[in-house]
Amino acid sequence: MMIGMNTETCDPAELDALREIFENRPEAAAPAGWEAVRSFEAEHGIVLPEPYRTFVAEVCDGLRTGPPYYGLLPFAQTPSDWGSERPERLLAEPFPLTAPWMWENDEEDEEALSEQEAEARMDAVFDHGSLLLGTDGCGMYWHLVVTGPQRGHVWLIDEYGAMPFGTSSSTSPMPGRPGFTGWVTHWAQGRPWFAGAPGDDPEETA
Repeated sequence: MMIGMNTETCDPAELDALREIFENRPEAAAPAGWEAVRSFEAEHGIVLPEPYRTFVAEVCDGLRTGPPYYGLLPFAQTPSDWGSERPERLLAEPFPLTAPWMWENDEEDEEALSEQEAEARMDAVFDHGSLLLGTDGCGMYWHLVVTGPQRGHVWLIDEYGAMPFGTSSSTSPMPGRPGFTGWVTHWAQGRPWFAGAPGDDPEETA
């Protein structure tokens, strides 16, 4: 079950938690400032979800040591391995998913959609309504959804499919507290992303 969240106003407690994690790290990039954030939003026709919006404006705009493995990207950048031949990223278009979609194993969708339709749908998952947070390598990209019903949620998208981080179910592949703060806190605690991995605590829920 996916969980709603307040993405319009910044919870001071969440911002304090993010400050505590990032402000004492010498490798943390300086905040981008409100002028840069508002200019980016105007360019793309979006408003970034809170608390990420205030975080990049006032606390930190990138951290080489993560999260994820290859670092938290500055908010206006894409990973170096993203590639130049990909379709245009359209942040104002709604992110198309509300539930995990593992297209490598989805025989029902393969039968219902033509190859061209399936590729267009996958392109939308990668490029519509989300901001790239960073990569764990091997084509595994973390996205913060900025437009659509999943606004504020963090998703892992790779060549096999797409799934959200943080759900209420202990049987989910990636249980935890949803949203940017929950994702960052999970990383700061040294916890694995996937349930059942070494170091995972099955008692953690959203």
